[in-house]
Amino acid sequence: MPRPWTTVDRVDTPEGALELRQRGPGDFLITVGGRVLMSSTAVRTERAVAEVACARLAGVARPRVLIGGLGMAFTLRAALDALPPGAAVTVVEMNPIVERWCRGPLAPMTGFPLDDPRTTLVLGDVAAAIASTRTPALWHAIVLDLYEGPHAATQTPGDPFYGMGALTLSRRALLPGGCLSVWSEDPDTAFEARLSKVGFTRVAVPPPKSGPRHVVYLAVNPGSLTR
Repeated sequence: MPRPWTTVDRVDTPEGALELRQRGPGDFLITVGGRVLMSSTAVRTERAVAEVACARLAGVARPRVLIGGLGMAFTLRAALDALPPGAAVTVVEMNPIVERWCRGPLAPMTGFPLDDPRTTLVLGDVAAAIASTRTPALWHAIVLDLYEGPHAATQTPGDPFYGMGALTLSRRALLPGGCLSVWSEDPDTAFEARLSKVGFTRVAVPPPKSGPRHVVYLAVNPGSLTR
């Protein structure tokens, strides 16, 4: 019989209780309102959303990468593993309790990525961080690993992450040849069309051969990436 889940920590949010649950040394869930957001045993696409972006930066000595969403820090860990010593990775996370989890019970599982000198954690809204970028073309890559990703409800023009205006701001914040990598729970053809409309070139990322069939979108800002 499987071990029962125990609640390690929780905080109330507008969407319901945000909880960290555990039932073994390396078996964790993050849930909100009873819905599973992330499992430590199924993180292939959470890693892939960083890996495909960072692979495009091979040869860049000091790449600057922005990650939206900390989660269990598997995306951050994958980015750090793929990037050189001179990289700078900024992670923007809305909820302070997620930082606490990633510095506490989850940290040994991911190798303490928040302690890496290349990492800067910002508590806030990644959409605001992108929109407030003061220097155009600041980032080599923007990685969005957010709850659900693009879907039917995000198709409004004003959606702060996946609407036309938001995608335009993301493209403006990227260097020529830089990329936007987006995790999505399901395929979204309308989102694909918006990426093209704002001027991104989409690069196909095949889904994993096993595990959840989530989607990673890689959108490239036209131009040559300065090495």
